[in-house]
Amino acid sequence: MKFARDTWLIFQRQFMLLVRQPVWLFVGIFQPVMYLLLFAPLLKPALQASSNAEAYRIFVPGLLVLLAIFGGLFQGFGLIAELRAGVIERSRVTPVSRLALLLGRSLRDVVSLIAQAIIITLLALAFGLSVFIGDLLLAYLLLALIALMTSALSYGIALVVKSEDALAPLMNTIAQPVLLLSGILLPLTFAPGWLQGIADWNPFSWAVDGARALFAGDLGNDAVWQGLSVMAVITALAVTWAAREFARSVR
Repeated sequence: MKFARDTWLIFQRQFMLLVRQPVWLFVGIFQPVMYLLLFAPLLKPALQASSNAEAYRIFVPGLLVLLAIFGGLFQGFGLIAELRAGVIERSRVTPVSRLALLLGRSLRDVVSLIAQAIIITLLALAFGLSVFIGDLLLAYLLLALIALMTSALSYGIALVVKSEDALAPLMNTIAQPVLLLSGILLPLTFAPGWLQGIADWNPFSWAVDGARALFAGDLGNDAVWQGLSVMAVITALAVTWAAREFARSVR
């Protein structure tokens, strides 16, 4: 009960800080909207799709996974600012759960991501996307796991490096291979065999395949449950590690 209350208090504070700076909404969706408006129209001929709806069912899930990955991986910059301002230091004298310090922040990031994903989905519907609401909600659950995992990882790394100058290149080093080897923008169906073999070891490629299966209405596809299972396991590991870093830093 205390843990849930602590998490809710941290979440409330972090969410109010987010609401007071509504520019996050514009910044968070600007790049995905540009992809949706300027890149997606090229997909129908490139993918030899029979309709715009089919092309968007391939592209939009990958775009949402991209949003979840990049939206989470760069949250650590805010934590470094709090470290510098002494916010984390003052948490040492409070009885608040150290795990709640992490989850309250990460759940704020999940809510932010889902809000942005809903906006992107609504825009895509206007361009011809069609998806069943049940499959869409399950896809959002997959996105929430990705956002929770990447934000926890970012917070944990931020507590280790304690410097924006070190965090920025490190996050970019992680993000670029993930982007290129997960088939986010275009499926890896026609990629060389060696590239597909490497991508098979990228957990985010499983998530992208699962999201695309859901948007296609193929709930029984093995990729759906494989993606959800892989993301759930990695999320649990990331949260456990990041929580230990919080406990070590706020001791």
